[in-house]
Amino acid sequence: MPQEQNPVVVTLASELKESGGQTQGMIRQNAIVDKTPHICASRMIALPHSASAIHHHGAQDTIVFAHSGHGTIVSEGGKKKQHLAPGDFALIPAFAEHQEVNEGDEEVVWAIVRSGGSPEVVNLEGGWGSSQISSR
Repeated sequence: MPQEQNPVVVTLASELKESGGQTQGMIRQNAIVDKTPHICASRMIALPHSASAIHHHGAQDTIVFAHSGHGTIVSEGGKKKQHLAPGDFALIPAFAEHQEVNEGDEEVVWAIVRSGGSPEVVNLEGGWGSSQISSR
């Protein structure tokens, strides 16, 4: 006798709404959240000439897929800048401090997948390496 299976979940782009902790110029939209304890997905839109707060994602590993626009992931205490063009991927390991930056004139849109059922964001209020945090 087959085991009962969980249903396939689809979230339409038209159903995405702002969610979670927001940073000026950054729009975060949950897509697949709290459906399984193991993985979640969201969309991040960075408005032109914006940057996120310096943050990490706790124990969650994060994969980024650059859908459109040209953005930058800043890490290693602000010393390393890695540019993402449409079609590029990035892995942000658990607890890796970083910042998303859009220095361009167009929106940057990234699909974000994390290794937890719900996105965890730990903003470092005091900057790189700070123990002064606010969780979202």
